[in-house]
Order: sequence, then structure tokens, then C-alpha cells
Amino acid sequence: MSRLSPTLVDTSAPVRSEVRLAQPVGAGVVTALVGFTSSFAVVLSGLTAVGASSAQAASGLLALCVTQAVGMLLLSYRYRMPITLAWSTPGAALLASTGAVAGGWAAAVGAFAVTGVLIVITGLWQRLGNLVAAIPVEIAQAMLAGVLLPLCLAPVKAVQASPAVVVPVIVVWLVLQRFAKRWAVIAAFATAAIGAAISIAVQHKHLDLAAMRPSLELTVPHWSWQALIGIAIPLYIVTMASQNIPGTAVMKSFDYQVPWRAAMSVTGIGTVFGAPAGGHAINLAAISAALSAAPPAHPDPKRRWIAAFTTGGAYLILALGSAALVTLIATAPKGTLETVAGLALLATLAAALTGALKSEQHREAGVVTFLIAASGVGFLGIGAAFWALVAGLVVRKVLAHRQNS
Repeated sequence: MSRLSPTLVDTSAPVRSEVRLAQPVGAGVVTALVGFTSSFAVVLSGLTAVGASSAQAASGLLALCVTQAVGMLLLSYRYRMPITLAWSTPGAALLASTGAVAGGWAAAVGAFAVTGVLIVITGLWQRLGNLVAAIPVEIAQAMLAGVLLPLCLAPVKAVQASPAVVVPVIVVWLVLQRFAKRWAVIAAFATAAIGAAISIAVQHKHLDLAAMRPSLELTVPHWSWQALIGIAIPLYIVTMASQNIPGTAVMKSFDYQVPWRAAMSVTGIGTVFGAPAGGHAINLAAISAALSAAPPAHPDPKRRWIAAFTTGGAYLILALGSAALVTLIATAPKGTLETVAGLALLATLAAALTGALKSEQHREAGVVTFLIAASGVGFLGIGAAFWALVAGLVVRKVLAHRQNS
């Protein structure tokens, strides 16, 4: 009997090890799937709005997947923390509301690169980070809410354009919101894909199989002052205020101190390298960060980095399907992409509106910011988001003086 005891111990240890490893690996795969499917439609809408062709938008999605994957692999392995990255979903929504700028797609690419440089500087120069953090929360959230509103209205408009495809998508999303909220957007995307496939088959639409092969479409950056002011600055602010700063807070809630300088350097450099291929910005994950950093990813906090590392590997695989996804969407019924994007952003819109109107003292400034951003009306070739930010800060300052007097 004594000889059997060591054998029992030796065989059970690998089983427990495999179970422990499967847990963070599974969490990492889920993190990647949720992050990708919940917001890729927003990215495609944003890139297309600022002038990208279908091939350039597919290239941008591929670049974002690869750069954030490499960043996650490096950061999680180096610091043994579940540091997850994401593309800037609020930034993509900003692009969708901004539209084409002077200089076209090349100018937008130049603005993406400048955004990356600003993020790197933020990590190296604390004053710039403090300056962004000093922007009142209600103003930043009101600008984001205004940018999101037109996108969140898209499903309503799409019902009229393609009811047979859009209505089932909304119904599935609503049911999953009730019973399995985490999977609601993924299920909505799956429903949209099935509906689009049926529509393509019934109408005998042609799919360009050659375009489904992943490839990079490089663009030489062009710099115009309208794009720098109208895209780069708002994109930088919304990425910092809505992604990087909240992302560090989420990680801190799980007792992880994000290496700020390293994280900003990796995401900033990744944004610069991804810009010529169409990637607008990568950053620290905020909401999805909890999927890899929370106890369900692994009981031992020191082992949860495996989940983030797995997320990076999964994004490399997802990158291979980016072109096929764009090709499918290009032939889908009108409003399909917009519906998925709008549903994915509803929770973000609700949070932004709450933050914008929470302070009764500065509510007027928040409302002004929201309305100007939602209007989509630019001036001097600069998008509405920048003017919304300026107007909100001015109104806030003026009304603060009134209250003090």
C-alpha cells in the first residue's frame, strides 16, 4: 500500500495543473472573443467614415488586432500581470461622427500617428497626463455621449431599411441582455452574420473571395492642421479619458498596479506602427480588463497573467479573419453593420450620459457639450467633437464665475 501512495500523488498533480492552466486560457479566449465581436463593427464604421476603402478598413482592423496582441504578449509576460489591451472603441466612434477631413484618408492616418506620439509622451512626461486628467469628467463624458448618439440611433433607422435582418438581431440582443448579458453582443453579431449570409444566398450576391485574404494596405501619412485638431487631439483625449485612465482604475481594483510608463510606451508605439496600415489607436482595456484580472480567471492572482497572454495569442488568430469579415459585411443588407455597432455602444452611451449629467452644478456645460458633439456640425474643417470640448469648457468656466459671484 505504501508503494501505491506516491503513484496516486504523482498522477493527480498534473491533472490539477491542467485544470488550473485551462482556467486562465479559457478566460483569455473569452476576453478576446468578447472584445473583438462587441466592437469591431464600430471600428469599421469609424475607419470608413474618415475615408478608408473596404480594403483599407480591413487592413486597419488587422493592424489593430496585431499591434494590441503583440502589446499584450509583451506586457503580460514581462510584468506577470493580466494587462489586456484593446482598440479605442470610443475613438472609433469619434471617427464615425467626424467624417472625412481635409487631406482625406492619408490625413486621417497622419492624425493616428500623432495620437500615438502623444500617448508615448504621456507616459514619459507626467504633466501631459495630469493635463488630460484635469479635463472635467462631465465634459469628457458629454463629448463622448454626443459622439455615440448618432451611432446608437442607427439600429432604429436600420429597422426601416432592412427589417428582415435587423429585427432578429435586436430581438436576440434583448433576450441575451436578460439572460446572459456578456454574450448579448456576440449573439447579435452571430445573428447578423446568419441573416447576411441568407440574404446574400437568396439574392445571389457575389463574394470577392480574393478580397477575403488578409493583407495590409499601407498609406503614406499626410499631415493637415484640420486633421490634427479635428482628429488627433479629440482621439487622444477620448482614448486617455475613456480607456487608459479607467483601465488603470479597473486593474487597481484587483490589486494590480499597471506600469504606466511601459503601458503608454507600448500602446503609443503600437499606435504609431499601426497607423500607416489604418489602425487608429490601441490602449489599455477598461471594461474587458476584468475578464482576465478577476478571480474567475484564476484563484491565484500571480497566475492570471496567463489569461492576458492567451488573449494576445487569440487576437493574432482573429486578425486572420479580418478581411473575410469586411468582405461579408460589404455585401450584407444595408444597416447590418450599423445595427451591431449601435447595440454594442448602448451601455457605453448610458454610462457617458450618467457621467455627463451627474454634477448638477455643471449640468448646463455638459448638455452644451453633448448637443454640439451630437450635431456633427464642424467648422473650419474641424469636426464637432473638438468644438464641443471647447464650448463645454468655456460654458463651464463662465457659469462657475456666475456661481462664485
